[in-house]
Amino acid sequence: MGESAGRLRTAGTRVRAAVGRVRVRLPRTRRGRRRAVQGLMLGCVLALLPSTWMHAVADSRVGSTATAPRAQVAMVFGAGLWNGEPSPYLAHRLDAAAELYRAGKIEVVLVTGDNSRVEYDEPDAMRAYLKKHGVPDRRIVSDYAGFDTWDSCVRAKKIFGVDRAVLISQGFHIRRAVALCRSAGIDAYGVGVEAVHDATWYYGGVRELIASGKAAADALFEPDPTFLGERERGVTDALRARR
Repeated sequence: MGESAGRLRTAGTRVRAAVGRVRVRLPRTRRGRRRAVQGLMLGCVLALLPSTWMHAVADSRVGSTATAPRAQVAMVFGAGLWNGEPSPYLAHRLDAAAELYRAGKIEVVLVTGDNSRVEYDEPDAMRAYLKKHGVPDRRIVSDYAGFDTWDSCVRAKKIFGVDRAVLISQGFHIRRAVALCRSAGIDAYGVGVEAVHDATWYYGGVRELIASGKAAADALFEPDPTFLGERERGVTDALRARR
């Protein structure tokens, strides 16, 4: 035991010594420093390109429940559960969907979220919440494989046959949703739900800067979602149901 501890102390001493020798060497010449600055600026520009693309594609198509156009289908993206119930952020999205339904602006709500394990079921929790807030069960369609925004958009188009939809999410996410659904072939308009600027909101904003890179790659390469499967008639049947 004493010998092992001695070896660990020796290894630790070597690691600290190696770290101590690491130095960031700046270019010594003016030309070298200029190139370093140019490289840093290029890196910043490349990092911001995906976010710029999202805003360019989606800004003119984002509004509120008051400005949302009429559409047969609204899509609500999952945003987590708390003890089996919609998180406050998800509840606000569902409230907006219920408001649009009561106003006659939409006919069907497609709830898309994560049900990758038995004990976690976003779509059923979303359905139960909407039913409590006045949306008939026959007007709700569940997508249990909406594991991320791209998957939800592609499945809405290819599995559920959605060509046009009002998307509902928080402001920090809605532009990415609109951009990706448009890339998937859906004529999309986004409703940005207001939210308290708490730690979750700030985390979401920072996360979007990172997620925008994946979004741009998804739009460019158009990968298949995690699960595709056969075409489903859920939206078609819901639209035929009596209001």
